[in-house]
Amino acid sequence: MIKVRVVAVGKVKESYFTQAIAEYSKRLNAYCDFTIVEVKEENFKNPSKSDIQKILTIEGERIEKNIKGYPIVLAIEGAKVSSENFAKKIKGLTDRGEGELTFIIGGSYGVDERVKKLCKERLSFSDMTFPHTLMRVVLTEQIYRAFSINAGSEYHK
Repeated sequence: MIKVRVVAVGKVKESYFTQAIAEYSKRLNAYCDFTIVEVKEENFKNPSKSDIQKILTIEGERIEKNIKGYPIVLAIEGAKVSSENFAKKIKGLTDRGEGELTFIIGGSYGVDERVKKLCKERLSFSDMTFPHTLMRVVLTEQIYRAFSINAGSEYHK
């Protein structure tokens, strides 16, 4: 069974997000070994540009320690794909023998360039900016949708 991990900066504080993530995580267990790894978010009051780079570097080091298998980073400049093509991507990676996928969600200031360079792909869900905790819900649902599509489930209509 393929392992799918999400490495995300920060903790989800909103119970409605936590409940949604828990529901999709539970559903995903039928298709893969799914885990979420939270790394500590740096909090600076009114950070300067140099502070933001420090934040990205520190968070990036924490992310790096948790990258395994085939890493894919969520980044605004990444490729945009439909749910069907996302499902094909996951199926293709699985079929070619990738045993573990790691999806990366950065914090409030994004993801350090060093981490992006370590990743095999960059994926974008929109040109819009979303809170990183909400993206955890969206990503988890889309991973579940992808496995459902690949299994021929009625979930994806």
